[in-house]
Amino acid sequence: MTFEILPIEGLPLFEEGDDLTSIFLDHLHRSNLELLDGDILAIAQKVISKVEGRLIDLTRVEPSAAATELAEEVEKDPRIVELILQESTDIVRKKTGVLIVRHRLGHVGANAGIDQSNIEHGEEGSALLLPLDPDLSASKIQDEIAKKSGKQIGVLITDSANRPWRLGTVGIAIGASNMMVLDDKRGGFDLHGRELKITMINRADSIAAIATLAMGETDERIPMVIVRGAHVGYIQQSAGEINRPLEDDLFR
Repeated sequence: MTFEILPIEGLPLFEEGDDLTSIFLDHLHRSNLELLDGDILAIAQKVISKVEGRLIDLTRVEPSAAATELAEEVEKDPRIVELILQESTDIVRKKTGVLIVRHRLGHVGANAGIDQSNIEHGEEGSALLLPLDPDLSASKIQDEIAKKSGKQIGVLITDSANRPWRLGTVGIAIGASNMMVLDDKRGGFDLHGRELKITMINRADSIAAIATLAMGETDERIPMVIVRGAHVGYIQQSAGEINRPLEDDLFR
């Protein structure tokens, strides 16, 4: 299997209400690039959040008593802590400078995925929240691209995340459409005929990691990447299926 990674350079800075699909397809046309059936379009979460109006002016955030108390404990801005609590269902771990929570979407990470880098800031700062429903966002974009271009592709929404016991961020999938997310190999056999009992390949996170590496994490301005050669069929799974069920979480 041969993979191609095609970073989409020169895209504008997206703003709330932008027609992301039309801007992307017009840019491809002007750049003499084309989509092929079976491509996977990876899109950075920041773009989706900006277009969907998830940029929050911190002057409009009123911290609750709980947020103020927690902010003092972990030494964070109480307005950011208030947003973290609103976006989360559970506090997993906390210490000075660190707040690990279970996001309402189900995954566990720092600060509920709330970001303040590479966004426009007002006088007292802003914060960017994750999309309300990244799987739905991916599905809408995939459907719009199919209607406007006639191409059947997969769409992946990526975010950067840290992992327990490992240093550094990697790309993960938080939204997906029209692609295989988990490749369940259980019931198959290895080279020596031994039955596979637990093997599930996380294709979505693997592709997201490659795409995020191509996008960069600082000032590269590459929010979209076409991944060619990784598609194995149009299977409608969601990125939400990646999250380990709570009853199987041995680290709670």
